[in-house]
Amino acid sequence: MATINEIQEEIIDEFSIFDDWMDKYALLIEMGNSLPTLDAKYKTNNNLIEGCQSRVWLQADMENGTVMFQGDSDTVIVKGIVSMLIRVFSGHTPHEILAADLYFINAIGLKEHLSPTRSNGLVAMLKQMRLYAMAFEAKSEI
Repeated sequence: MATINEIQEEIIDEFSIFDDWMDKYALLIEMGNSLPTLDAKYKTNNNLIEGCQSRVWLQADMENGTVMFQGDSDTVIVKGIVSMLIRVFSGHTPHEILAADLYFINAIGLKEHLSPTRSNGLVAMLKQMRLYAMAFEAKSEI
């Protein structure tokens, strides 16, 4: 299993192939389209991320000491962002998720190419993923 930083480097490499942001958006859309469909039973208000303009659902489960994320969105660009975050965090321990420095977002130039509402949504998704990790970590210490 690759580390969080190794996965971030892979994503940076994938985006570095393109100079034009239209091509980078196309890559994001492709990533979103490759995200497995979230089971309808997880598309609940409890899994809906507050602060996103688009509808974003995030499901987290603890499996063998690691957090497994699933997600979906009703817009393709946001679904691509969800896909990247899941790729980076899923399969890692709560401690690894909480200790991670997510530098790939700035490295690929994503933040400056998102609208303010999408940027707020990205922050809300990251916050929710870290909250899940904190909850799982707290449960494991009991």
